[in-house]
Amino acid sequence: MATPPDNPIVYSCSGCSSAAQLANHVALQLDRRGVAEMSCIAGVGGDVPHLLKTARSGRPIIALDGCPLVCVKSTLARHGIAPDRHYQLQQYGVKKRAHEDFDPVQAARVLEQVEADQRTQPLARPALQPQATEPSHG
Repeated sequence: MATPPDNPIVYSCSGCSSAAQLANHVALQLDRRGVAEMSCIAGVGGDVPHLLKTARSGRPIIALDGCPLVCVKSTLARHGIAPDRHYQLQQYGVKKRAHEDFDPVQAARVLEQVEADQRTQPLARPALQPQATEPSHG
């Protein structure tokens, strides 16, 4: 499914822990369902010009951090970008566990919460307002 160009951009943690992979899974599902367009936070951190342009495009940003290290939020902040909506998954009961897979039931609950937030308080690029023109004094 193609994502509408005014939908939010979603960035997620995608480290090796169960919490990181849960965040990544949720972001992928938001992308696949057309709720948001996933972009690459590693590319933002790596100063990749095309990915920085996307991050600075003015589209709303959803940030999904798997743990209290808040790598996604910090990576964006390094470039002067603040997410419009930030989820720190520990606040939703997600535990960070090494060498374990994430709980799919917990992932479904987090996904439902993010989708519900987007339904009830949608993030979308503000419509461009026509600029007022001053009358010419000819």
